Amino acid sequence: MQEFTTVESLLDAKEGEHIQFKEAKNRFDFREAVKCCCALANGGGGQMVFGISDKRPRSVIGTQAFDQPERTRMGLIDKLKINVDFQVFYYDEKRVLIFDVKSRPVGLPVQDDKGVAWIYEGDALKPMPEEMRRRVYDETGIDFSASICTGAKVDDLDETAIEKFRSSWVEKSGKNQLCTLSKEQLLLDCGAITDEGVTYAALILFGKQQALVKYLPQTEIVFEYRSSEASGPANQREEFKEGFFSCYDRIWEFINLRNDKQHYQEGFFIFDIPTFNERIVRETILNAVSHRNYQLGGSVFVRQYRDRLVVESPGGLPLGITVENIIDRQSPRNRRIAEMLSLCGMVERSGQGMNLMYELSVQEAKPLPDFTGTDDYFVSVTLGGLIIDKKMLSVINRIGSERMESLSTDDFLAIDALYHEKPLTDKMKVRFKYLVDMGIVEHAGRNKYVLARSLYAATGQAGVHTRRVGLDRETNKELLLKHIRQNASKGTPFKELHQVLPSHSRNQIWTLVRDLRDSGKIVCVGRTSAAKWFAIEELEPKSDK
Repeated sequence: MQEFTTVESLLDAKEGEHIQFKEAKNRFDFREAVKCCCALANGGGGQMVFGISDKRPRSVIGTQAFDQPERTRMGLIDKLKINVDFQVFYYDEKRVLIFDVKSRPVGLPVQDDKGVAWIYEGDALKPMPEEMRRRVYDETGIDFSASICTGAKVDDLDETAIEKFRSSWVEKSGKNQLCTLSKEQLLLDCGAITDEGVTYAALILFGKQQALVKYLPQTEIVFEYRSSEASGPANQREEFKEGFFSCYDRIWEFINLRNDKQHYQEGFFIFDIPTFNERIVRETILNAVSHRNYQLGGSVFVRQYRDRLVVESPGGLPLGITVENIIDRQSPRNRRIAEMLSLCGMVERSGQGMNLMYELSVQEAKPLPDFTGTDDYFVSVTLGGLIIDKKMLSVINRIGSERMESLSTDDFLAIDALYHEKPLTDKMKVRFKYLVDMGIVEHAGRNKYVLARSLYAATGQAGVHTRRVGLDRETNKELLLKHIRQNASKGTPFKELHQVLPSHSRNQIWTLVRDLRDSGKIVCVGRTSAAKWFAIEELEPKSDK
């Protein structure tokens, strides 16, 4: 799918399932925008463009629709559970607004909050046909969790766990009529059971201990607390051989027993940040339950240490998912489990939970989730609990909650990379223009960006900003001139100048040298590799006094 990044390229683009044009001179209905973005996601992702005519020859009309695109973006994400970004351009002083919609996850159609999966048929919106839905579901192959467990009965499911699921489903959907359904009808409606029998998903989420030991003994979550790195028995070990809805909250309670607070002071105010963020921990455990391979032996392990939490699950990453693309691509290994957890609001079927884990880690100035140790047979996720740098918390605080609401996951990762001086990916660099417009990042030279001086200054780190921006142009020229003067009549080869400014490229140094030459301060004698630079005053004859 081609992404268009300039207004000029949009004017010649072909409207279809990957791009839709809406004049929307004054306004546009949000519900209609939800449907359009849903259809774009189900078509493989694309762009919804406001302010350009949809008929050829296209022209820029300009739009006043969605004057606060940050809020619109968050609303679209909330309704669709899919990643959405936006861009704003001004063409001849006319505003053009573009929403970039990511593709649906592998094996799952994107639905709006009413449960309708929209698609484009030509330029017309229509609900996804059932046959197409089945083809989408088949993309991930056989779903073990949707398979029938021979011999299992509804009586093998724990009623308390089922009622917890019912309450969460009612709260998420607002459908109070779910309260009136029988247990069997509720399980049928969510796909936990079918006319053929009880699914493995039902056992994994609601099963009684005796049933799991009999039919699926590897469905076990083991919690361990270790106060040190020493080998040997854990200080505490708990084994949960029961449906996930029966033990989910209890696992968090064990973790929270030793969840120390870290203090951070901003002016006269003191804030407490828990070592283990509840939302991140719950998302990590949910991912382990949703994506582990239940056809392999082995248990899910949750190991808590003083400064970190390690969650391990059998089966490796799902097909097509790597550590590098895990934020952007989703492929649920156990689709029926994912669907049921999505109904009650515990997981986002589009993988928004993984995005949230990274964003919250940056906001709390903690290490990003670490997948070291992941291989073809196990997924290992380490959540670092200790704040890396409390001054970064001050930087995050200066950005402010209002601006952070409009930031994408790539924006947070770019901020984290700039602060910690990590390598920048192409995806981060694409976001810099937006971050500059937001006043969070500054352009410090060709292909060079730093966090805004105001963020550093507000936290007493203005000197760090100066160091990262580097010396200004005139100061750099003076350093080169000083070095050339010190070499006096010996001369200075060009390659030696790179030692003076090692952070500069050859082209950047040549630009500074050329300025000095053109201003009459230095001159080059010789050619090619034998050429040397001299200060003009060193070549001028000395007058007798």
